[in-house]
Amino acid sequence: MQWQLFSSRLGGRYTATEALEKHQECLKKQREAVKYRLKKLAARQSEITKKSSVIRESIIRKYQEIQAILDEDLRITLSHLEMEERAAVSALDGLMERNCYLIQEIEQDLARLTVTLDQTDTEPDTMVIKVRQTKLVDVLNRTDPISVSLDEVKADQILSLTNNMLLLICSQTPIIKKLIKSYSSEVCLDPETAHPKLIISPKGDSATYTDTWQQLPDLPGRFDTTLNVISLQGYSFGRHYWEIDVTGKTYWELGVTYPTIPRKGTTEDCWLGRGDESWCVEFFDGEYTAWHGGVPHQLPFTRRFRQIGVLCNFPAGLVTFLEADNMTPLFSFCAGTFSDCLHLALCPGHDHNGTNSKPMAICNAPSPTRD
Repeated sequence: MQWQLFSSRLGGRYTATEALEKHQECLKKQREAVKYRLKKLAARQSEITKKSSVIRESIIRKYQEIQAILDEDLRITLSHLEMEERAAVSALDGLMERNCYLIQEIEQDLARLTVTLDQTDTEPDTMVIKVRQTKLVDVLNRTDPISVSLDEVKADQILSLTNNMLLLICSQTPIIKKLIKSYSSEVCLDPETAHPKLIISPKGDSATYTDTWQQLPDLPGRFDTTLNVISLQGYSFGRHYWEIDVTGKTYWELGVTYPTIPRKGTTEDCWLGRGDESWCVEFFDGEYTAWHGGVPHQLPFTRRFRQIGVLCNFPAGLVTFLEADNMTPLFSFCAGTFSDCLHLALCPGHDHNGTNSKPMAICNAPSPTRD
């Protein structure tokens, strides 16, 4: 009986040891899997850095080639103009020289005439005087300044061609502008999400603050504390770009959000960028701040921008804010992978005694449609 009990205890202890060893082996495999993933991530990081470097160098080379072509064309064009200038100046030098010789001859004639006048018994040589007058008329006719000129028609053509080139370059730059605008997507504001003190235009393309609390249905999706409104459409793949007009405003918030953003009460997460569900740029008191997860990023810009661009790049996991006129990047958030679809989100802010009464308007927003 005692032997059976001892064997049972030994077997139980062996079973527990075996289980611990299996668990240990499992943890080692998990550790190796994580190490392998870290290795792959590091390799991917290095690959992205190298690819970015190659792309950057290729773009720099293309710009350098463009600059070299423009510099060479400028050199040739200026050479032609300088050649014509030298020819015209040389021709004028020749004409001026002929006039100088004529002046010298006239001076000599004057000197001789003075001597003749002193000698009262000498008759003036009228034939010489007539010849000199004829020569004078001939020289003056042949040395008319209007007879020498630049090829102004050619100059006008060059100016016209260079102006056309300038217009073409302006139409293609910034190059990034054409690319980013190609990502423009339909979006309009959803009035059923708007705070009761926001007036949403019939087309859903603007949001304006009003002091009057509008009697609207208290829908689950309506913001009841923060002056927010989000777009009707949400996107979960691809690249999407919108431009928002903030002209004349002294305070605004603009960003993107998951549909799960809190909308009721005074919780901090209801504000754009204060929680993990949204990303935004805020303009307040002359300063720009980028927000996500409650973390502020002060931006080095002070002038008031007219339009702000918002770019959502799902393949890259990026939310980028830009000054839309020149496509100057303001700030980029790298989310890695978005966990839900993204909606455009606006907060036009209080009117601040009339200083912030202008609406926030979506540029080229389509008419709203609801499924």
